Amino acid sequence: MKFVWCLLFMCCSMSIMAQDDDNTYPDYRKKTEGYTRMAEKDLKAEVASFALAAIEDRLNKTPLPAIPPVDYGANFITFEGNNITVTIKAGTFDASKHKIGTYGEKKHVVRIDGKPFYGNYGSLPNYSIASVTMTIGKDTVLIPAEAYADLYSPQFTYSDEKGAARTYNGVYLSPDKRTIYIYMLNKESIGSYEVTWIIQDKKYLRRVVDSGILK
Repeated sequence: MKFVWCLLFMCCSMSIMAQDDDNTYPDYRKKTEGYTRMAEKDLKAEVASFALAAIEDRLNKTPLPAIPPVDYGANFITFEGNNITVTIKAGTFDASKHKIGTYGEKKHVVRIDGKPFYGNYGSLPNYSIASVTMTIGKDTVLIPAEAYADLYSPQFTYSDEKGAARTYNGVYLSPDKRTIYIYMLNKESIGSYEVTWIIQDKKYLRRVVDSGILK
């Protein structure tokens, strides 16, 4: 009888371990675009004034001037001020138009079109970031699709305790006004991810992406 109980215990333990293994999946997203890997000290110091990944470095950082949101909806948000206009729009994700890469028996989604992605990582997203448009005066700043093609599940607003619409997102100006930071904080299956698109001298420079925020 003792042998039977031991055998049952071992079988149960192996079953639980198998379930745990089936519910976990690797994070293939590269960390080289994260805040801690930024080599540009001046840009990094300014990103530290608003990014959650930089919260430990925020001490004594002066907040950057912000461009206010002026309009929003279920699938967009617009910021405008200082002769600058930024609009971020969402689109519906159609899985049939993409190559979906999965992992494990439960087919956790870990790649879209051959690339790891942000936003609902592990599952199929419902929405993508369709466009990020920006004008400075009469000039249009081109933000390439590659800067947001792997970003999903955008969250434009949330409701505060009084039911008023608020946003975690923002557009910030450097003190010399040469650099503009477009910031988004979006939901994941676990926690959130944040992205900052950096524009300098009216040209797209780079992005900063961190996941595992607010787990």
